[in-house]
Amino acid sequence: MPAITSSSPGKIILCGEHAVVYGAPAIALPVFQLNTKTTILAQPSAPEGKVRMIAPCIGLDSDLESLADNHPLKATTALVMQKMGVTRLQACEIRINTTIPIATGLGSSASVTVSLARALSAFLGNPIPDELVNQIAFEIEKLHHGTPSGIDNTVVTYQVPVYFVKGEPIEHLKIRHPFTLVIADSGAASLTAETVARVRERWLADKERYDTIFANIADLSREVKENLEKNDLNQHGELLSRNHELLQALGVSTPMLDDLVNCALQAGALGAKLSGGGGGGNIIALVHHTQADSISRALEQQGAVRTITTTLAPGRGA
Repeated sequence: MPAITSSSPGKIILCGEHAVVYGAPAIALPVFQLNTKTTILAQPSAPEGKVRMIAPCIGLDSDLESLADNHPLKATTALVMQKMGVTRLQACEIRINTTIPIATGLGSSASVTVSLARALSAFLGNPIPDELVNQIAFEIEKLHHGTPSGIDNTVVTYQVPVYFVKGEPIEHLKIRHPFTLVIADSGAASLTAETVARVRERWLADKERYDTIFANIADLSREVKENLEKNDLNQHGELLSRNHELLQALGVSTPMLDDLVNCALQAGALGAKLSGGGGGGNIIALVHHTQADSISRALEQQGAVRTITTTLAPGRGA
């Protein structure tokens, strides 16, 4: 049996993070420059049912059986098998490689789950549909993040820009005009479960204040959606910068993230904001494509550990 492979992209949140957990809309984009690849190879000479799981990104090389039941990789495998009515895997080696930095808000956990779920179902002879992949990935996101919104698994599964409102049908966005983003990694971990929990604590302590912030973010996300149709880059940039100010008000930014946002703006970006859970992780900057290199250099000089330039174009994600 030939090796089975599956690949899934990373993602960024364009606008609406944190508020999306409370019912506000958010927009997320796939990032194809970052990806996870899962390869499954049958091992006919190995003992029956022996599954070796190798994931260098987390330093894992172990028999599947020895992992805890709530380990995300084991839980993903179990869910796929359950949905497919399979009780036992034939002996195989599962290798997961990702170029997505862990705990930076770029969708590494969702990408790994989606890639693994697709590869496993293909290995079992019946690739499962996107809707089921998305359901499985959402369940595993709960293990990673506690109370996820569902936006990460959705954009990674469908691999298109999405306008996401929790509990409502997914809306795939059609991008009519290209625009370019520079992603800059602060080098600090962004632990989404922790930042989501902290925001919830603050919301419970002062619901009126935080509900107002969430409502403002919701209005802003709707404006961003409308602006994607108009191709007004200056307005688009202003909206992203305003979103960052609202995320600062939620308490999820950091001095390093603020410094990177300010650096991007001073270097000529049209707008900039943190992207993802905050507390670390990445910022994104909307730029004229001709300035992407110079703004990337400025961000690296400011302390970003890596930058990625990605262009969202009609008919394709970032």
